[in-house]
Amino acid sequence: METEIKIFEDIEALNNAFTEWLKEILAQKEVVTLALSGGSTPKSLFRYWAEEHRDDIEWGKIRFFWGDERCVGPTDEQSNYRMARENLFDFIPVSEKQIFHIHGEDDPTSEANRYGEIISRATDSIEGMPAFDIVMLGMGDDGHTASIFPHEIDLWDNGHVCVVGTHPDSGQKRISLSGRVINNARHVAFLVTGEAKADKVREITAPRHRNTNRYPAARVNPSHGTLTWFLDKKAAGK
Repeated sequence: METEIKIFEDIEALNNAFTEWLKEILAQKEVVTLALSGGSTPKSLFRYWAEEHRDDIEWGKIRFFWGDERCVGPTDEQSNYRMARENLFDFIPVSEKQIFHIHGEDDPTSEANRYGEIISRATDSIEGMPAFDIVMLGMGDDGHTASIFPHEIDLWDNGHVCVVGTHPDSGQKRISLSGRVINNARHVAFLVTGEAKADKVREITAPRHRNTNRYPAARVNPSHGTLTWFLDKKAAGK
């Protein structure tokens, strides 16, 4: 695995660097499959794209998926799909045929199976598992990533494409890519900002193997691709 850690002065510089990184990947392929993440850092990135890059990113090449989704309807304030719709899709030239969202309002297990089948049909395959071109990830201050939490870390190695996780505090069900699919991607990118994440960034990056039994984020280890950390100075502070 090739790993690179990039540290930026602020989120604006991070957004710019991630955009240039994305453009380089888009230049190499006719179709790029991209699994989006939710959270405040992607929200900032989506707004940046909508405001500054409507016309200079090859949007028609991208097929949009999600790495995880809360089990709520598409108009719910907690929906990752709604966040992307309101901050990005409503402002850029994409068609509905390019957007493959999780139906969070449906039965979680049935939807995890359905979405896994959609992913399997729409992405390349490596060693019998879907292989996204890019998987974007965030990281919680508890060390979770996508919607696989420390108390359910065994979901990481689940044989399915998608799994159903449970938030440890609210009990809310969430649909998530399995760790096997995350690690099968050609490019995996962590986007992490803020001082609250600094402790976990330190634990997970130096060295990662010490915490693979504690934190799902420490299990991100692409089998065939690259891992890039995009950090602001606060997240990288320790």
